[in-house]
Amino acid sequence: MARNNGILKIEGTLQDLTFYKGQDGYLVKTKSGVSRKRILRDPAFARTRENLAEFTDSAKAGKMLRLAMNELMQQAKDNRVTSRLMQKMSGIQKLDSVNLRGKRTVQQGLTTEEGKALLENFNFNERAPMESILLAQYNVDEQNGDISIAGFIPGLNLYKPEGATHVSLRSAFISVNFSTGKFSGGVSPAENLIIDMSKTDVLLVPDSVPSGAGNVFILLLVEFYQMVNNTQYPLRNGAHNSLSILSVG
Repeated sequence: MARNNGILKIEGTLQDLTFYKGQDGYLVKTKSGVSRKRILRDPAFARTRENLAEFTDSAKAGKMLRLAMNELMQQAKDNRVTSRLMQKMSGIQKLDSVNLRGKRTVQQGLTTEEGKALLENFNFNERAPMESILLAQYNVDEQNGDISIAGFIPGLNLYKPEGATHVSLRSAFISVNFSTGKFSGGVSPAENLIIDMSKTDVLLVPDSVPSGAGNVFILLLVEFYQMVNNTQYPLRNGAHNSLSILSVG
């Protein structure tokens, strides 16, 4: 695949080239004349089959994580979160030193500290990374899934977007088994605060804890609102909200 940098913005097929518009601009790729049947059976395409198998595993792992975190992710995500998460899963999969190429899994890659580190601090909304939004120290209890922020001052400890009058903080404590596709856990009640100089000791406690085998994730969501006629409305449809994975176990 290549980028079309010419002045003609072409879409369609010309001989063996296909031009199309993607999120990264106008792109071009060659047409493939190889049948699916041949790719699946021909020994010459053994490497291709290995790559396809691992691509499928990475894609499934990314989908599982998104489903498990869907309640919070719907409030804070960008339009490239699926592909960005897929890249992380692919990197984790490559850390599997147990299985042969073509059979490596995200599940095995996450048994390594390096694999877990690839997902820690992952931001679901690149436009609002947690490290730029939340300007306060927080403590994560990895055993119970609690998140605490002592002496939190919204007017001082947040980089708030213009027009925001209130903020809500929520956490999630979720386990995902990438082998079975099962997940469990819970989300904390929201801590809703006026964005002023008042000081509050914030404690976010999930309403349930994960059960069963799997990797455990602790997440934090920061949502901004604007008060109009005594009603809080999501600010700009959540474009400035932040959601991040704080811990992976």
